[in-house]
Amino acid sequence: MAGIVNSEFHEVVIIGAGLSGIGTACHVQATLPGTDFIILEGRENLGGTWDLFRYPGIRSDSDMHTLGYRFKPWTEAKAIADGPSILRYLQETAAEHDVERHIRYRHRLRRAEWSSQDRAWTLTVEVASDPIEIRCRFLLMCAGYYSYEHGHTPVFAGRERFAGTIVHPQNWPSDLDYDGKCIVVIGSGATAVTLLPELAKRAADVVMLQRSPTYMFSWPDEDAIANVLRRLLPDKLAYRVTRWKNIRLQAFVFRFARKRPALARRFLVGHARKVLGPDYDVDTHFNPHYDPWEERLCLVPNDDLFEAINAGRASVVTDRIDSFTETGILLESGDHLDADIIVTATGLDVIALGGADFAVDGEAVDFSKRFAYKGIMMEGVPNMISTFGYINASWTLRADLVAQFACRLLDSMQVRDARVCTPKLRPADAGMQPRPWVEGFSSGYLQRVMDDLPKQGDREPWLNPQDYLGDRRRFLREPLDDGALVFS
Repeated sequence: MAGIVNSEFHEVVIIGAGLSGIGTACHVQATLPGTDFIILEGRENLGGTWDLFRYPGIRSDSDMHTLGYRFKPWTEAKAIADGPSILRYLQETAAEHDVERHIRYRHRLRRAEWSSQDRAWTLTVEVASDPIEIRCRFLLMCAGYYSYEHGHTPVFAGRERFAGTIVHPQNWPSDLDYDGKCIVVIGSGATAVTLLPELAKRAADVVMLQRSPTYMFSWPDEDAIANVLRRLLPDKLAYRVTRWKNIRLQAFVFRFARKRPALARRFLVGHARKVLGPDYDVDTHFNPHYDPWEERLCLVPNDDLFEAINAGRASVVTDRIDSFTETGILLESGDHLDADIIVTATGLDVIALGGADFAVDGEAVDFSKRFAYKGIMMEGVPNMISTFGYINASWTLRADLVAQFACRLLDSMQVRDARVCTPKLRPADAGMQPRPWVEGFSSGYLQRVMDDLPKQGDREPWLNPQDYLGDRRRFLREPLDDGALVFS
């Protein structure tokens, strides 16, 4: 590798030009005009998830009135939008707010080291396989929560024997021809549920192979109330009303499922029984062993998954894999699934803070040993905020709040003439017991890495609740002088 070049300094560096990074840049530019900031994006385009994933039928699994930004109305008829529409929305947002000129593409953060003597971060950034250094006062991590380099793929016995094509949705080939093919989709999460009805339009046969069922939540892809309001009201007002309606609805559904799990199960499974008919084995394929919202519900717009099954174009098999064969998959039950193409929709590899290495004054930071302040700043790590969205609601709801908090903190530091802000445990926090980063969720993609993620405590401000309405108070109204944020 070539020698490192130290060439520039910025007040703020934002890592990632996806949904969180673009939104954060818009907030910084609008709230703190004149702030010197850049965005480092490891890929060649903005958009993050919505540029990376290209599999058939890619769409949101949240409504766009809450997945969209607070400041940028979603004006299309479909609230459950396809990937290209979401990418256009992000591109429009970046253009309207003139933030793309701040983006450095193909700049991947590999290491960040804080120097208390310099009161600055030194970032080691990979550009065309060569490292450069960029220094900054404040670091805003908006790199998402999973590896963009690879998805999660379990080890399958006999994988090398399969004579057909194996593809992970994160790396979907643009030239993959699946017309008239037999396809097995391994998995039952949001990606598999999206793929099944779309692949069934052209494939000869599509099977969703799952180890255990997932709750399916049917919902129209158009928000009738939003579309009426948009005809009657200005776009911004219609969007604001619809957004607040859907925030309240999401919160109600989550609380209802947690407080009345048996009733929520009856509703969700009952809908599957109604749509699939009395002869379908719903209990085997659509009645999970866990309670609703212990894992994220899978959205089924307009019952498209159920309709594909009823039409005979798709099916669900609940079983475990024994091994791959030359012509498909042998199951533990002894049954065999023939396949020309196997899609491993087996999830994402979750990583903390974009997978970069961090150090403070020469000492490596192990985030798994640190408490997280309000779930966004790390104990003992100065001038750094990390964005992680909601598990039980739209990602952007929290990303917007975190960006607003970041601007509020940066503005306060300027007023105080403070160069450094560090979360530290207070005397009252002595002996605080660490708790998992997110509680009450059994999703495999989280459980696989929970030990590697930061910890939350047992009291404010060291909690990381999945609560938008409460977070509005925590991020926007609670005083910054809480004893845990130390300014210098």
